Amino acid sequence: MISCDYVRHMARYNRWMNDKLYAVAGTLPQAALDAGRGAFFGSISGTLNHLLVADTIWLKRLAAHPAGFASLEPLRDIAMPARLDLPLADGFAALHARRRQLDALIVQWSLELTPVAQAQALDYHNMCGEAQSRPLPEVLMHLFNHQTHHRGQATTLLSQLGLDVGATDLIAMPAT
Repeated sequence: MISCDYVRHMARYNRWMNDKLYAVAGTLPQAALDAGRGAFFGSISGTLNHLLVADTIWLKRLAAHPAGFASLEPLRDIAMPARLDLPLADGFAALHARRRQLDALIVQWSLELTPVAQAQALDYHNMCGEAQSRPLPEVLMHLFNHQTHHRGQATTLLSQLGLDVGATDLIAMPAT
């Protein structure tokens, strides 16, 4: 369905876009980041926090995958967020630091992914506690699509404030 190279490319894109997004958002005072703007998660901070929460949830689920991804070991002892809007950091600097740590984990994990691991389903419990089982490629497509969706909201909120994140298209990412 999707290749390991695709996952690695999307992991790099995720990190690249988050670096760009946080660089622009970091030019705003905390009050502007926290101001309600009518987005799904209220503010720019709320949207960035939600992305961190959702990525943490999915990576914790992936840490329990039968492949036993060693790169996700640091997440095994972190509490599973109980809400999609649970604040994970106090202030922009702390949020940014956690984002960078998580993006590094995503890239490291992507390098560990194999076709054999992708062939195994991911069993997990959703936010309502219901048991789920999904093909791993489907989960990974969801992970990266969800990131792009909410980053799009954040870039729109920044654009409404006159701030430009620059090119966001996947094809615009510099080759590494």
